[in-house]
Amino acid sequence: MRAQSIAKPTAQTDPVEALHRLVLSSLDDDQAVETVTIPLAGKSSIADHMVIASGRSTRQVASMATKLVERIKAETGRTARIEGLPTADWVLIDAGDVIVHLFRPEVRSFYNLERMWAFGEAPPGEAAPAAGNA
Repeated sequence: MRAQSIAKPTAQTDPVEALHRLVLSSLDDDQAVETVTIPLAGKSSIADHMVIASGRSTRQVASMATKLVERIKAETGRTARIEGLPTADWVLIDAGDVIVHLFRPEVRSFYNLERMWAFGEAPPGEAAPAAGNA
C-alpha cells in the first residue's frame, strides 16, 4: 500500500497562486505598465493578492481588462466581476483570491493605492498630489 503524503500546496498546485500567475501573465502579454503585486494574505480577508497596473490609454486599460476577464473564465471557469469598464480610467476586476486594479497613469497617481496599502510610492515619474497643500 502506498502512503499518501499530505503536503502544503506549492505554487504549481495552489489554485490561488495559479490564478495570480495567470493574471500577471495576461497583463504582461498585453503590455501593462508598472505592474505591482501587493500580498494581502494575513493583512486582509478580501483577497490573497492585489495586482495594480497601468495602461497607456483608456482603450488599452479596457482591452486589458476585457481580455483578463475572458482568460480567467476560459482557464479557471471562474466568472470575475468587473467595474469601471465604460470609462476605463480605473477598472476593478474581482477574481476572488486576486483583486486587479487597472489604471490610466494619471488616475493611478492620484489614488496611489500602493501607498494606501503601505507598499510604497506611486510608480516613478508619477507624482502624487501633495497632502495638505491648498
